[in-house]
Amino acid sequence: MSATHSHDLMIRIIGLRKTYELGGENRVHALAGVDLEVTNGSYIAIMGPSGSGKSTMLNLLGCLDRPTSGAYFLGDEDVARMSDDQLSEVRGRRIGFIFQSYNLIAQLTVLENIQVPLFYQGKDLRQYHEHCEKMADLVGLSDRLHHRPNQLSGGQQQRVAIARSLVNDPLMILADEPTGNLDSKTGKEVLDIISELNRQGKTIVLVTHDDKVAARAHRIIHMKDGLIDREVVNRPAPTSRPSTRGPGTGALSAATVQPLNP
Repeated sequence: MSATHSHDLMIRIIGLRKTYELGGENRVHALAGVDLEVTNGSYIAIMGPSGSGKSTMLNLLGCLDRPTSGAYFLGDEDVARMSDDQLSEVRGRRIGFIFQSYNLIAQLTVLENIQVPLFYQGKDLRQYHEHCEKMADLVGLSDRLHHRPNQLSGGQQQRVAIARSLVNDPLMILADEPTGNLDSKTGKEVLDIISELNRQGKTIVLVTHDDKVAARAHRIIHMKDGLIDREVVNRPAPTSRPSTRGPGTGALSAATVQPLNP
């Protein structure tokens, strides 16, 4: 482990293991004792073949599951030992998710889908209406607020997912194959947004099988057999990042992130 000061770290995991019991003597050791540190404002990509542990790693980082053993500090909180309710609160407060399949709710409009994390946090949606509209404008969907997912292209649906991931002003964004269902042009536009979010200070952890996507990250973590096999540093992560968290909504700068064309 490095000598990085703990207050500079977004993620610190020590000896992280995840074993799935399949009955009898059958076990799958999805993670076999992983150590990893990720500094605030970093952009890392996780790669590896099927069964390497990268999806399990993302689930644990996103507080969607608990490790069998080991420690996972998200900021200064050891989330590995939290209850289900505590994990849910951390997910809503500190983590934004972007999925390959978008995971939008078909019955809701663009604006309502963006509001979903606020709803689960018990926020008064009326007070955040303008903020959610700004998030939609940030990703170029200000003229699609009342459309439903089946009225949008794949690229537009992923933009909704990005806006939804930002609405609670999370400290970290986890992206699972965010361009996997998109054509190359639309995928590049989505990756440009993610890169700009990182430039504004968001910590990004992205899982991908695409070398070109991974090349945008500061570091590439290659996994194999439940362990980190090797790391590649594309370029050093900045030593300090300006905070993007503001009072109340903590919205990102729309002047810096240019909305995409619908």
